[in-house]
Amino acid sequence: MTRQSRTSPAGSERSLHQAYDTALLDLDGVVYAGGHAIAHAVESLAAARDGGMHLAYVTNNALRTPEAVAEHLGELGIPTEAAEVITSAQAVARLIAEQVEPGSKVLVIGGEGLRVALRERGLVPVESADEEGLAAVVQGYGGPDLAWGRFAEAAYAINRGVPWYASNTDLTIPGARGIAPGNGAAVEVVRIATGADPQVAGKPLPPMHRETVLRTGAERPLVVGDRLDTDIEGAFNGEVDSLLVLTGVTDAEQLLRAEPRHRPTYVDRDLRGLLTGQPEPEPRQGAWRCGGWSAAHAGSGLELTRLAETEGEADPLDGLRALCAAAWSQARDGVYGHDVDKALAALGL
Repeated sequence: MTRQSRTSPAGSERSLHQAYDTALLDLDGVVYAGGHAIAHAVESLAAARDGGMHLAYVTNNALRTPEAVAEHLGELGIPTEAAEVITSAQAVARLIAEQVEPGSKVLVIGGEGLRVALRERGLVPVESADEEGLAAVVQGYGGPDLAWGRFAEAAYAINRGVPWYASNTDLTIPGARGIAPGNGAAVEVVRIATGADPQVAGKPLPPMHRETVLRTGAERPLVVGDRLDTDIEGAFNGEVDSLLVLTGVTDAEQLLRAEPRHRPTYVDRDLRGLLTGQPEPEPRQGAWRCGGWSAAHAGSGLELTRLAETEGEADPLDGLRALCAAAWSQARDGVYGHDVDKALAALGL
């Protein structure tokens, strides 16, 4: 089955940390939310590393430097080297450096992570659109306190024809208090003021995948994320397998309605999924079975049935996997649009 035609979550008899050599882990919504580790993340990552899996942390958040991210992870109990962190700031800096002269000036709309990444590529970060010889504008997440005037500075330069780059276009970012506007929302502000479109480096686009592979040397990578439109689509574009964890922005209903490029190879509750095999839904008599559940189409929706022969409690996650297979295998125009609320209610999801 090709990724382009995925109609069911896949299975793996081996635990994922043994089946893949490198986990390419998103951070926000996967490893931590705000300043706190997500439940089961610290111990699961330690066990995966002890089992021989290389861990790399791949984030679209361009605000912090790899050193700062590694320090934060260490404070959470996840020992990390700066070289194990790959950011969209690094990806966009490489993209710019390939298109401008060495030593060029780049207007930065964002945080320290962008400035450090630009210097690493021999570029000169500046703060004003009036700098002589300005070669590019780069925009990345600057945190909640980024001044509104920075967007105006970007617009002044872009409206004069200076090329515009963006680290990523995530519309939202998860935090300890909930979901907040991300860099994509800020990019839209500048887009409205200029009518221009930036070159984008971050997930799900190829520059970020290239940066990650170059820096990690991964041969059998597994992308681990919480977002369908960045992490999972990025894995699809890079033609590698993916694990969706339900600890961030994607919920069960969004997963069932996912179009082909947003369908993960595997799905699990959290990072404990790295340490186990993955059951594969099986087609049987017009339905899909997984664990103690059977899912099938019924009228305008999906019907989920707990199998009578199941001993003990049936895992709701297996029910979700069965529902995904039923939904994805019959999706019209690549997106399942019928009622799923009743089926999900049976799982408590």
